[in-house]
Amino acid sequence: MSQRTKIKALLESEQTNMEITVKGWVRAFRQNRFIALNDGSTNNNLQIVVDFENTDPDLLKRITFGAAISVTGELIPSLGQGQKVEVVAKDIEILGDCNPDEFPLQPKRQTLEFLRENAHLRFRTNTFGAIFRVRNTLSFAVHQFFQERGFVYLHTPIITASDAEGAGETFHVTNFDLDNPPKTETGEIDFKQDFFGRPTNLTVSGQLEGELGAMALSDIYTFGPTFRAENSNTTRHLAEFWMIEPEVAFNDLVDNMDLAEDMLKYVIKYALDKNKDDIEFLTQRLTEEEKQKPQNERSEMTLLDKLQFCLDNDFERLTYTEAIDILKESTPNKKKKFVYPVEGWGTDLQSEHERYLVEKHFKKPVILTDYPKAIKAFYMRQNEPDAQGRETVRAMDILFPGIGEIVGGSQREERLDKLEQRMDEMGIPKEELWWYLDTRRFGACPHAGFGLGFERLVLFVTGMGNIRDVIPFPRYPKNAEF
Repeated sequence: MSQRTKIKALLESEQTNMEITVKGWVRAFRQNRFIALNDGSTNNNLQIVVDFENTDPDLLKRITFGAAISVTGELIPSLGQGQKVEVVAKDIEILGDCNPDEFPLQPKRQTLEFLRENAHLRFRTNTFGAIFRVRNTLSFAVHQFFQERGFVYLHTPIITASDAEGAGETFHVTNFDLDNPPKTETGEIDFKQDFFGRPTNLTVSGQLEGELGAMALSDIYTFGPTFRAENSNTTRHLAEFWMIEPEVAFNDLVDNMDLAEDMLKYVIKYALDKNKDDIEFLTQRLTEEEKQKPQNERSEMTLLDKLQFCLDNDFERLTYTEAIDILKESTPNKKKKFVYPVEGWGTDLQSEHERYLVEKHFKKPVILTDYPKAIKAFYMRQNEPDAQGRETVRAMDILFPGIGEIVGGSQREERLDKLEQRMDEMGIPKEELWWYLDTRRFGACPHAGFGLGFERLVLFVTGMGNIRDVIPFPRYPKNAEF
């Protein structure tokens, strides 16, 4: 096989007048003379100039949209407009034919819904090429951020017997014959005979196991797939998604907020630096999409502005109680413009409330802290009741423009008596989490962590509107294609 040079490297190179070999897919073939070739390293195509008078006509007919070809020729300064360099072809080899009459993709704008139905081919479009290059960069940046700070990357289990969130929306794992599972004498399914000897499910979070690692390694993070069997068809939910979950011994809530803000700014800046062309393309795409919306629904900021906005501003920090007071007195609440009215303390905030705080009131990213104990998970550290006797926990959510909550975290409850009392209140069986409680029995210390749904981050950085478009093969109710 001949040596292959990537198109991105050629377009960025200052060297010309040399023989090279490029391989890719045909994006266009004009006048039997000019091939636009793309290999996925960039959205920008390389122009190949064909000497059609001295090329086999049968080969020319096979240079169709979508065909895979190899070209060897001389890289020269371009004589035409629109590109710095081009290749004068000496040898063209068809690596894979593509019948344009049968190929589902056509050289025109396709709807996102159509591309979702053809997710096995959508990588070949400019939009999805840009999205998945940005996703790759963000993934690398997450690891680099934590590695530079001495964190240990911990792989937490995908199969688990615990439901960290206590929501019960889990996928069960079994090797039973579902038509004839073994039963106990009382007629219940006998999980003692199952592969793991007990009921198990796909993980909803690596947090609880992450805490075990932090109690010895101090600073750990997980970055892996998680699963929720939530029957939701919104643009914000997936059944399979990736979570970034750091857990840090000796950190309190303020340390936790600092870490999350630093991480978000780091990875966004990294993507802006490394994927400038892709983000500019996605910005233009979003601007065109916004033009189709009514004026009052259009974003005040371009995608690039939104990303820069997060880098340029210190995130506003306030308590849930302060946020409720702002929302209650807000114009949209008083004029009954919110779908979910804010009636008082204890209200579970919705995306519309979160976006109001970020986009209208503070005009910067917001971190809300100290939520009511009743609406948060069992493992969050409890505060002393306030003057009105209201009970809160040391929780924090980071809210971003256009998306609402992007990070959720807390200082964890390290006091054994408080944790056991809370588990009893919520009906969480202590005997099943004996190992988690052991971390409070032996050498407990203050610690904190957070979870960042990776697809929400990719959604924000790419400006896409549907979370199914930022994961290669989306899994959602009634869909497990490809």
